[in-house]
Amino acid sequence: MLPIARGIYYGLASITRNSRGALHTASAFRCKAETAAATENEAEAVDGEEDPKSSGPDPKDRTQVIPVETSIRYLKSVAYKQTYGDDFVWSQYRRNHKGMYAPRKTRKTCIRQGKISTGNPCPICRDEYLVLDYRNTELLEQFISPHNGEVLSYSKTGLCQKSHLRLRVAVEQARDSGLITYDVPFREYDYNEFYGQQKS
Repeated sequence: MLPIARGIYYGLASITRNSRGALHTASAFRCKAETAAATENEAEAVDGEEDPKSSGPDPKDRTQVIPVETSIRYLKSVAYKQTYGDDFVWSQYRRNHKGMYAPRKTRKTCIRQGKISTGNPCPICRDEYLVLDYRNTELLEQFISPHNGEVLSYSKTGLCQKSHLRLRVAVEQARDSGLITYDVPFREYDYNEFYGQQKS
């Protein structure tokens, strides 16, 4: 049994050695062809023609700062209506995850070093015109529960942890500024603790 296994091993090793040389020469030819094509493209770009790959803006770039006023106008525009319709911005979003059950927490952030670093960014990170700011109340109210006035959980909305934190800060600032109304819970006090026993 051992001589047969040894013969198979040596046969596979010799085939691998022979194919390595062929692969190496093929990859060398491929590299030379790619280098020649790159130099031709550079020469054409110098002549005045633009490279088709670098002609448009990068859709994953998030370094440009969008003003809040632009975001407020965007929420009333036709483009927003075509994209989201009458739904909330998070209602059609579905998280990607391994296995049958979703993890308890969402990802930490979708944007790293000014670019989207994931294939399925959260509802706020995927649309650069959705700016979380205390003045943008129409957007903030989509993430507030109509029943108890609390901010919806990230497990329901699908926001990443960083966007959810910015959302909570913006909601608190809007409440402090009086732009978003909320119900103060009624508290019953035992006045005997403050004034002593009342004489009737």
